[in-house]
Amino acid sequence: MDLQHWLGRATDAIQDWADTFGPYQAHPSLEVDDARFARAFEEFTARLADNYPFFHPRYAGQMLKPPHPAAVVGHLTAMLINPNNHALDGGPATAAMEREAVAELATMFGYDIHLGHLTTSGTIANLEALFVARELHPGRGVAHSADAHYTHGRMCHVLGMRSHPVRTDAQGRMDLDALEDVLRTGEVGTVVLTTGTTGLGAVDPVHEALPLAERYGVRVHVDAAYGGFFTLLAGADGPEGLPPEPWRAVARADSIVVDPHKHGLQPYGCGAVLFRDPEVGRFYLHDSPYTYFTSTELHLGEISLECSRAGAAAAALWLTFRLLPPTPDGLGRVLAAGRRAALAWAELIEASDALELYQPPQLDIVTCFPVVEPATLTGIDAASARILADGMTGPDPVFLSTFKADREAFTARRPKVTADADAARILRSVLMKPESEDYVPHLHDRVERLARTA
Repeated sequence: MDLQHWLGRATDAIQDWADTFGPYQAHPSLEVDDARFARAFEEFTARLADNYPFFHPRYAGQMLKPPHPAAVVGHLTAMLINPNNHALDGGPATAAMEREAVAELATMFGYDIHLGHLTTSGTIANLEALFVARELHPGRGVAHSADAHYTHGRMCHVLGMRSHPVRTDAQGRMDLDALEDVLRTGEVGTVVLTTGTTGLGAVDPVHEALPLAERYGVRVHVDAAYGGFFTLLAGADGPEGLPPEPWRAVARADSIVVDPHKHGLQPYGCGAVLFRDPEVGRFYLHDSPYTYFTSTELHLGEISLECSRAGAAAAALWLTFRLLPPTPDGLGRVLAAGRRAALAWAELIEASDALELYQPPQLDIVTCFPVVEPATLTGIDAASARILADGMTGPDPVFLSTFKADREAFTARRPKVTADADAARILRSVLMKPESEDYVPHLHDRVERLARTA
């Protein structure tokens, strides 16, 4: 795509539409001449240079990458109108796009019917799912993996619910024996299962946890904010294929959260929440006599805790899905490249005498640590910190992130390491750009050289 060409076409298209309503006089209070703007823009672009190169495969740190050009064009085009998807009165076209795009997400997860909408983030999407859980099971808490995103503990606090962290196994997945111990107390009304923890990319055994939840009469919410789109690789041929059982089981969950602004190629913020039972919409019931007046059709604001939401987010997702739909042959090809990249790097690390794999990647997150003598947590922590800092300098920079592994988790995976500290930082890379697949040999060579001098 020629982004400059299509951005120009975007402004032309909106101007052509605006011209159909006739001319009017722009107010002088809004006028800014080009020379004045040029000075501000120069300062602005200089400030933006203080960023990491999220677009480049040498950036292999956090879950950050630029949106697809189609999403950029869709977002900007709709932003010129600035629709508000809270009500059909504020965004009739983009509200329809939102419904269609969310329906594609629901189909991707195997929901036959659903109630759902976009949100500004996975945090808000999870808040909505836990809000419904509280209304259905008042006075009962939420059980979630100890490695689940911190949003669950935080949102439980916001909602006045008790949070029950459940220990994880040696692969970072929820320990089901520990979960059953919590469920036996009768204090839990909802279990949160994570398909792709943001730290390690661990996938909870959804297919095994669901019968347990059913036995104790509790709801199941799947936090697929980071990993949800990997369902497109469930049972796929080739090395990128994932075990289908946990992903197929997601369709039986009561609610699901996914973030298109991660693997869905969207700009921030674009999250989504889906409910299997549309009847939960009754918990959102409210009236806004000055908002809902041009249609008797259900407004998105009537099934959302948020009020104003950018219609541009829906437009961007809708346009992207026209080109790269959430199917194995669409977005699945993008995720497959990142998954293959993670597996390839893991193989290189396993063959290295300077780096050691922390655990095999379950999705596209690679974790490793430098080999140090003696092998202690303090030594590994210090060496990891030096690699992180030194990697970002020089003519051939590489941008990683770190993950703090506590003593128990580390020694469960590497019992020969001397646990002389409560925790140690290890190196963590998210290979969510498909370009990483070709760049992995260079990344490995650079990190390996850094490890030898750390």
